[in-house]
Amino acid sequence: MPLNPVPTSAAATAPAPPATAGPRSSFAIEVPDALLARARAGDRPAFEQIYRWFERPVFNLALRILGGGHAGDRDEASEVLQETMLKVYGKLGEFRGNGSPFWGWLRQIAVNEALMRLRSQRRHLHDVPLEGDDLVMDPGPLPSAAADAAALGRALARLPTTTRSVLWLYHAEGYTHEEIAALMQRTPSFSKSQLARGGRRLRELLEPDQSGMNQEKAHA
Repeated sequence: MPLNPVPTSAAATAPAPPATAGPRSSFAIEVPDALLARARAGDRPAFEQIYRWFERPVFNLALRILGGGHAGDRDEASEVLQETMLKVYGKLGEFRGNGSPFWGWLRQIAVNEALMRLRSQRRHLHDVPLEGDDLVMDPGPLPSAAADAAALGRALARLPTTTRSVLWLYHAEGYTHEEIAALMQRTPSFSKSQLARGGRRLRELLEPDQSGMNQEKAHA
């Protein structure tokens, strides 16, 4: 199941995302061509509308990648939001679509901003790797407890930075392992192993009793 975003401030109601077979990104908002055209022409109210629609998705993505475990992470997520929307505003004229949705283009800018900030802080260098076999299988959907946004946020904050980022990009945003590998300058195998180990650890944190029972069965 997709990871559920944590609400930030009140935001304008955006158009409903289209139905999809895979994880449904919170960014999947269809922006009318007429609204985009107005924003490109410098219509401030048009861009403010776009900002309100994407404020929450950008903030939540940045918060999950940066950590979310401390008050300072929210401040940094707000800074990522501002930097992202400033870049979107400055580059609106460069977006041509060509079959790709506007929300995907905007999301890429947000992901790059969040990862750039993460790299600049070098927090990922202090990650404690999750233990496990070198070759692990994708554990599949997350447990039902992940629907509790508060519990999910606490559990994610306890994961290593890189692992948490992979989990969020894969489960919440629908990125493929190949795309995650390109973003993080690693290999698809690295992304797969982080997802599997991170998913297993997240289950232990969200459903400790169930995880303990499964481990007892595995060793029986």
